[in-house]
Amino acid sequence: MIRTAMRHLLQCLLLLSFAAGSAAFAQTAPAQHVLGPGDVIRTTVFQSPDLSNEARVSETGQITFPLVGNIAVGGLTLPAAQDRIAKALKDGKFVINPQVSIMLLQIRSAQVSILGQVGKPGRYPIEAAGSKVSDMIAAAGGAVPGASDVVTLVGTRNGRPVKLDIDLPAVLQAGKTELDPVVANGDIIYVDRAPMMYVYGEVQRPGVARVERGMTVMQALAQSGGLTQRGTERGLRIHRRDANGEVKVIQPGMNDPVQRDDVIYVRESVF
Repeated sequence: MIRTAMRHLLQCLLLLSFAAGSAAFAQTAPAQHVLGPGDVIRTTVFQSPDLSNEARVSETGQITFPLVGNIAVGGLTLPAAQDRIAKALKDGKFVINPQVSIMLLQIRSAQVSILGQVGKPGRYPIEAAGSKVSDMIAAAGGAVPGASDVVTLVGTRNGRPVKLDIDLPAVLQAGKTELDPVVANGDIIYVDRAPMMYVYGEVQRPGVARVERGMTVMQALAQSGGLTQRGTERGLRIHRRDANGEVKVIQPGMNDPVQRDDVIYVRESVF
């Protein structure tokens, strides 16, 4: 009963910690996008539908706009680009008091690096504003078999480095989209290999196996085919590396959780 209560308490603390991390990340939202080559924008002018325009930013940072011609918008945020187009329309006496609005359709100037256990690791452009981590992983071919459920995002928000672990099953299966952050230019997404454990000694199938979510020692032994006739639970030991890198030998309970890189050893019974 005590172990069960402690396990439930630990799970609650982990959930609270993850939620707090997600909230902190949400507060450091990506800075306003700066237009660059390849970006596609849609520009509208209030009460002037003929001036509506969709254009791609050229390699020189320019777009072609009706009546005005070429306008340099590369290196500008959307509000700054709106002001520049409005000024050009007013200076040319095409519109007396232009009210310009720009919508970002595609982001080709911003890229994200996707590494690790995905179908096609590499650098990928952020195709659409508001793209999230799960969108980028899908663009890279998705996570391959043997990949971890938890994905790490490293980047910069408001000039500060940030790091967040994203629980993909929680996002995709449980629908917790608030845990799926929006990506920004320069982000690195890393999909690690799944956590593994090692079981040897008096079990039916010694070897390496994946640590499933919430897996206990009993479940780990069952995955290895159970104990042999000579094996005993009394001789069960786990070799576990601590935060300092030192290996500790512990005697676990059958309902204790298994951790990443645990080495479970089942001894032979003396009787």
